Amino acid sequence: MREYVVKAGASILFFCLLVSGYGIIAQATGRETISIEDATGRSVEIILPVRRLVVLTSDALEVIRALKAEDLVLGVNTGIARDPRFWPMLKNRQRVGSWMEPSYELIAELNPDIVIGYARHPSQDMEKKLIPFGITVIRLDFYKMRTLLKEVRTLGRILGKEEEARQLTTWYRKNLNLTEERMRDTDGRPLVYIESYSKYHTTGPGSGGHEMCALAGGHNIASGFSIPYPEITPEWVLAENPHIIIKATSLSCCYAMTDLQPLKSIRDNIIARPAWDNIRAVQGGKVYVMAGDIWTGPRAIIGATYLAKWFHPDFFEDIDPANLHKEYLERFQRIKYQGVYVYPRKVPKVISELK
Repeated sequence: MREYVVKAGASILFFCLLVSGYGIIAQATGRETISIEDATGRSVEIILPVRRLVVLTSDALEVIRALKAEDLVLGVNTGIARDPRFWPMLKNRQRVGSWMEPSYELIAELNPDIVIGYARHPSQDMEKKLIPFGITVIRLDFYKMRTLLKEVRTLGRILGKEEEARQLTTWYRKNLNLTEERMRDTDGRPLVYIESYSKYHTTGPGSGGHEMCALAGGHNIASGFSIPYPEITPEWVLAENPHIIIKATSLSCCYAMTDLQPLKSIRDNIIARPAWDNIRAVQGGKVYVMAGDIWTGPRAIIGATYLAKWFHPDFFEDIDPANLHKEYLERFQRIKYQGVYVYPRKVPKVISELK
C-alpha cells in the first residue's frame, strides 16, 4: 500500500511539474495559453497558436476539415488512406497506426503540438507516452449529439477558427431545431431495435445511437440497459417485438459506392434470421440499414433525419435527408455529394400500427 501511495504521489508531482512547465514555456516564448475541458471532463492547458496536429479519429478530422484547418494535420490513422475519394487532400498524410492503437514512436517523430483521440480510446497510455515529449493530448469525441456542438466550439477555439465553428454549429442547431419542433406534434413513439456494427450488439444509454433514436422520435427497446453497447440474444428481440429495426454497418468507403447491393444483402440477412418473420418490423418491411458514415459522428444529424423520416413519415414527408447530406458535404467538407448510405430509402407503403 505504501509503495502504491509513493508511486501515485510521484505521478501527481510529475503531472504538476509538467503543467507548470507548459506555463513557463508559454511565458518564455510570449505565447498565449488557454484552458479547455475535453470529453473526459479534465482541464487541459493549450499553448497557442497550434500549428501541428496528429488526428487519430476520422470524426475529429472531419470537423477539422469543416473548420478549414486541415493544413495543420501532419498525421492520421491508417483508415484514412483506404477512403481516398472522401479524403483527397489528407489521404497521403503520415499514417501513425490505428485510432485505437497508434504508434507513439511515429507520433513523437512528427513532433505535433497536439494529438486528438476519443475519450475512451486509445488508453491512458497515450498521455503517459506523449506528455514527456511536450505533446498535448486532447480527447474529443464528436459522435454524441448532446456534446457535439460544445466540442466543435472547443476545437474552434483551440485552432483559432471560432467563426468557422460558429457557422457549423449554427447549421447543426437549425436542423436539430427543425427535428425537435416536429417531434412535439407526433403521437406515440415506435419501438426500435438498433443493432450496432457487431451482430446482436445493441445501443443503450450513453451511446450515440441511443441519442439519435430519441431525437428522431423512437423508443429504443434497449433504453433500460445500464451500458452503452450491450450484447443481446435474438430471443430478446423477438420478445420485445419492435416496430422498426435499424442496422448500423461499418461497411467502408460508402462515399465511393454506387451499388445498393451490399446494404441490401445486410438487410436480407437480418430478415432471414430464424423466427424473425414474427417481428412486427419484418412483417411491415420496416428494416433499415445505415452506413457508419452518417451513423453518429459529425454527420449524425443526417442519420437522425433519416430515422425521423422512417419513424414518422407523415411529419417529415417534405424533408429529404439526401439534400441535407449534399449541403453538408459541399458546404463544409468542400467535396461533391455522392455515395450510398441507406437501404431502403423509402418508407414501405404498408405501415404497421403502433400497438
